Amino acid sequence: MQIGVGLPAMIPGAGPEHILGWAMQAEESGFAGLGVLDRIVYGNYEPLITLASAAAVTSRIRLTTTVLLGATRGSGAVLAKQAATLQRMAGGRLTLGLAVGGREDDYTATGTSFRSRGRDLDALIGSLRDVWQGGTGAGAGPIGPPLPDGAPPLLIGGHSDAAMRRSARHAQGWISGSGSAEPFADRLARLHHAWREEGRADRPRVVALAYFALGAGAVASVERYLGACYSGTGPYLRRVVAEALTTPQAVASAAAAHAAAGCDELILLPCDADLRQLTLLTEALRDRLEIL
Repeated sequence: MQIGVGLPAMIPGAGPEHILGWAMQAEESGFAGLGVLDRIVYGNYEPLITLASAAAVTSRIRLTTTVLLGATRGSGAVLAKQAATLQRMAGGRLTLGLAVGGREDDYTATGTSFRSRGRDLDALIGSLRDVWQGGTGAGAGPIGPPLPDGAPPLLIGGHSDAAMRRSARHAQGWISGSGSAEPFADRLARLHHAWREEGRADRPRVVALAYFALGAGAVASVERYLGACYSGTGPYLRRVVAEALTTPQAVASAAAAHAAAGCDELILLPCDADLRQLTLLTEALRDRLEIL
C-alpha cells in the first residue's frame, strides 16, 4: 500500500509557504501522493489551483483531488479543460477524485442544484470523458489541450450505495472518507459488490482518507480544526474526531489495518499546518515510505 499526505489547504491560517513547503517535503520524504479537499463556502484554497502550484515545485508525486465537488462546477467542458491543463502541465500526475458533497450552502453559492447533484455529477463525468476523448463538449470544435499522457484517472468518493455504483459505472476506483459508522472492510465489500453488479472484471483502485495530528497539543489541534471544518454535522463530526490519529502508534496501526484490508493508498490529512507535523508523520511511517 502507498502512503499519501494531504496539503494543509483547508486549515485556517495556512499560507502559500505552508502548502508549497508540505508539497516539496512530502516528495522528498517518499510520500506517493498529495491530496486536497474541496469546499466552496469555506476559507480554503481552490483544489485545482492548489495542485497546480504544488506541481510547479515537485516532479514525481501524484496529485489527487480528494475530493472535488464536481457538481458545483457547472460546465463539464470548463472542468475538463482545467483538469486537462493540470494533467498536461504536471506531466500526467493528476488523479481526479469527484463526489457530490453534503453541504447545501456550497450549491447555493455556485447557483447549482443540491437536489439533483447526483444526476448532475453523472452528466458532468460524461462531459469530461467526451472532451478528453477529443469531443466538443457540445461546442463548435474540440477542447484542448491534448493529453499525450492520457486523461486523468477518475475516482469517486462517498460511502453511499449510489456513490459506489457511480464509481463502478464511471471510474477507475473509489475514495473512502473518514467518519463513517461502518468499518472500512465492510465499505470495501459493498464496493466490490457494486463493481460485480456493473460487470466490471478489473479491480478498483481504493484510496482511503484519515485525519492526523501528532506531538504536543495533537488532540487540541484535531478538535479545533475538525470542529470548525465539520461544524453542524452532529454525529458525523464526533466520529471524525474520534477516528483522528494522534500518536505515532495510531498512525502505524491505521496504515497496517488499511493495507491488510486491501487499500491501495492511504492519504493522511493534517489538522495542523506546521511543517513539523509532516516530519513527525514521516518518522511514524519511515518503514512504509520510499525515502529518496
